[in-house]
Amino acid sequence: MHPAAPHHLPFFLPGPDGSDALMVVMGIFLIVVLFWVGTLYWKLHSLPERMAHKSQKLQFEIVAVLGLISLFTHMHIFWIAGLLLAMIDLPDFSTPLRTIAGSVERIADAAPQTPRSASETEPTGISGTKNASNEGVQGHA
Repeated sequence: MHPAAPHHLPFFLPGPDGSDALMVVMGIFLIVVLFWVGTLYWKLHSLPERMAHKSQKLQFEIVAVLGLISLFTHMHIFWIAGLLLAMIDLPDFSTPLRTIAGSVERIADAAPQTPRSASETEPTGISGTKNASNEGVQGHA
């Protein structure tokens, strides 16, 4: 050992064998932080999609597509639009229309129209036409 060398070296200096413990620790720390920041970014990026999925929104697919567009184009307006769309409740028009259509089908199946025979026809008036007051009337329950 050289007489001018100090007896105690600080911990941040590499040893005589070339191993640098601080560089190894900082390398591991950097990798962990990069994974953590990446995970945080992905969670934040998928926030509108998760919000729309949890609340069973009708516009879930639109929100998901807007999220993908913002991811690949780096245009944040699509992410903001997806977030706003995930927060808004759009009225459900399809369910009442399906219910109405199902009810109309059941009514149509319950009272089928049968053709009338010649004996059941309504009396004709003087001009030979049906009575206008009974022409559009049907029996309803």
